[in-house]
Amino acid sequence: MTKQRSRARRLALAILAALLLLALGLVVQSQRRPDLAPYQDLTLPAAAPAKPGAGELRLRFAGVSTLLFDDGETAWMSDGFFSRPGLPAMLATRIAPDPARIEAGLRALGVRRLAAVIPLHSHYDHALDAPEVARRSGALLMGSASTLQIGRGAGLAATQTRELKPGDTLRLGRFTLTFFASRHSPTAWSDGHGDEEIAAPLTPPAHASAWREGTVFALLVEHEGRRLWVQSSAGFVPGAFQGQRADTLLLGIGTLGKKDAAYRDAYWRELARTLDARRVIPIHWDDFWQPLEAQRPLQAMPYLFDDTGLSLAELHERARAEGRELRLPPLFLPFDPFIAKTPP
Repeated sequence: MTKQRSRARRLALAILAALLLLALGLVVQSQRRPDLAPYQDLTLPAAAPAKPGAGELRLRFAGVSTLLFDDGETAWMSDGFFSRPGLPAMLATRIAPDPARIEAGLRALGVRRLAAVIPLHSHYDHALDAPEVARRSGALLMGSASTLQIGRGAGLAATQTRELKPGDTLRLGRFTLTFFASRHSPTAWSDGHGDEEIAAPLTPPAHASAWREGTVFALLVEHEGRRLWVQSSAGFVPGAFQGQRADTLLLGIGTLGKKDAAYRDAYWRELARTLDARRVIPIHWDDFWQPLEAQRPLQAMPYLFDDTGLSLAELHERARAEGRELRLPPLFLPFDPFIAKTPP
């Protein structure tokens, strides 16, 4: 009996030691992150802001998939996420928009008025702040039925919202926006095939999981004869984008570094090659649990969640081999999203 108790104690101690080592490994990996210094030379230079009537398009990037599109006459924004609650808060508490961070983000982007704010799906890192951005900028909140439930929960009037569905085309000044059905990057929280809708008005504070996925859009933006494609999440529907073309691809790469080689190859093939994009700009790679003001330059996600270094190295090599250009967006500053046209 004594030998059995002794074996049981040793087994219990071994299990405890293994759990402690696992916990220590998770803590270490949650703090370690790729060094993106080797890729800083890929950052696009700042450009002069767009002038009204000149037909110029300027983009500004505010982390994740928040992009400001501005041609000097019309400005609109994808997602509009600035609050960026920390990982402990996201896991253990209820979250809500942070008015001070939203105001600081809009000020850093030079936003006064927006025609629209358009979350490309309804997870909190895309849609948490969108109703408040709409309220402060006078924008219409546009998005899926789930996104509109977020707007209702925030108290937006129905006249300040518009539902979008795959296949819809929208005109905003000189912009034409076409919405395509896409998928979320497969993760432990989303398999990329789910149909997770927000069924009732969502009023914050709430747990992060309340911001369910809703419809996932890919977005084609046409402006003065040139085309951009916004892929806000590293998921795709095989063959869905055949026949489409884009000069520039804004490519969401969050969690791509945790996918296998076959998935990464298929993702590049379905987006960069299918669209024949000459310039590829990775987005949705930064650590969105850190506030923007604490990141100059932006930092990658910890290794526990992604390997952005692997993704960028592979994307850079693929782009170079196929005669495409890989560039990174500067934070907050206006930039020209297109490669300069070759003189005739």
